[in-house]
Amino acid sequence: MKTVTFTKMEDGTEEDYKFLSEHEAEFCHALPDRIMDALENLRNSLSGYKIDRLEHSLQTATRAERDGADIDWIVSALIHDLGDDLAPLNHDSMAAAIIKPYVREECAWVLQHHGIFQYKYYADKIGLNPEERHKYKYSPHFDAAVKFCRDWDQTSFDPEYDTFQLEHFRPLVEEVFRRPAWDDTHIKA
Repeated sequence: MKTVTFTKMEDGTEEDYKFLSEHEAEFCHALPDRIMDALENLRNSLSGYKIDRLEHSLQTATRAERDGADIDWIVSALIHDLGDDLAPLNHDSMAAAIIKPYVREECAWVLQHHGIFQYKYYADKIGLNPEERHKYKYSPHFDAAVKFCRDWDQTSFDPEYDTFQLEHFRPLVEEVFRRPAWDDTHIKA
């Protein structure tokens, strides 16, 4: 069988869905490679900074690793701006959606909200509220988002910073994105 037999999902057979399940398993297994390719493509993303978006992502992940962060945080830091190309006005939500099935809720929540938490460092310069993040002050993840932005994200625009290369992170990306999706072992605090 090279394709399914149906043109409407309701007409699919057990064999069709077994066939598709096998294809999906192979496709999911290759997710780390697609993540690495998408990160590499950040070299051609939003310009104007002293470094490209890939270098920014690498610096953020390098800082997280040097700070003693665990694998969930390091990979979250690495992909936090992955949505810049396709969702520039909600890139944070896109990155969170990508990683949410594989890491604990805290990391996914921080990625989803890091854009607003970054306001602290520049919003007053463009007429926005730098304290906008305080609408989340009762979130159990508020302090983690403050730390993520303060220590790793907002400081990672330095062309002189000694940054780990993308391949350094490949084993971590493979480990995280080859976990069983939505496994409570990984997604619960």
